[in-house]
Amino acid sequence: MGIFGGFEWVIVIFVVFLLFGAKRIPKMAKGIGQAIKEFRNARSNEEDEFKIDKQE
Repeated sequence: MGIFGGFEWVIVIFVVFLLFGAKRIPKMAKGIGQAIKEFRNARSNEEDEFKIDKQE
């Protein structure tokens, strides 16, 4: 069983709309997406460096 069910997600989304407004949510989602992309790139670079260090 997960933390949130279907009805709980509806409430969470409703509260987010109330707090931030519909205009700011796409900007926030874009920022979160960019942060996740940068995190994945940094993790990939670290893994590549670790593999190179390990081979030497």
